[in-house]
Amino acid sequence: MPTTAVVLLSGGLDSTTVCAMASSRGRVIHALTIDYNQRHKAELDAARRTARIFRVKEHLILPIRLDLFGGSSLTDPSIPVETSVPLEKIGQSIPSSYVPARNTVFLSLALAMAETRGATEIWIGVNAVDYSGYPDCRPEFIDAFQRLARLGTKVGVEGEGIRVVTPLISMSKGQIIREGLALGVDYSQTLTCYSPNEQGQACGKCESCRLRLEGFREAGVEDPAAYVPGAR
Repeated sequence: MPTTAVVLLSGGLDSTTVCAMASSRGRVIHALTIDYNQRHKAELDAARRTARIFRVKEHLILPIRLDLFGGSSLTDPSIPVETSVPLEKIGQSIPSSYVPARNTVFLSLALAMAETRGATEIWIGVNAVDYSGYPDCRPEFIDAFQRLARLGTKVGVEGEGIRVVTPLISMSKGQIIREGLALGVDYSQTLTCYSPNEQGQACGKCESCRLRLEGFREAGVEDPAAYVPGAR
């Protein structure tokens, strides 16, 4: 009997690669996308495209108003998206794009979905190598949440529990891209940018864009995503 998994799907490079990896391993996928009222909705369209491409069993887009808390350039238009941090210093401090407790919230919702769908796994595309320094992308955080999942759910107390799967956590961005390409991922359909324009074109200047572009350079291939003219 195939394993059922919940995949947290944002529509970005990492989560799309994770979805491809779960699909390649024969998982029955229930995709969960969180619409947290972020500054742009283009990534939701990218998540819908990915869900269609991989023919997931279910794709739930769940609205939640994290913008009411504020505290992040991704939810509060008055906070500028950082574009001036040198590439070699990205990840050394927590940037303005950090959304307070986002992965804690997302994983908790994925845990509830997994328990109601009979899923034994939650797949999430956190990465602790080429990333922006978010504290909720580290292995220590995932280990702590795994303990919470065992202690705080019926299936964890009475059964084998739900495993959090983080296949990208120790991979470089270039390695992630090569893995995705080997699985046939069309990265032109993904969106990683923190500040795309109204046409969904990436800015090429935010930390997420720069890490992505550096990853494609490392992988030795050109990024097929749409960027603002002259932004690369």
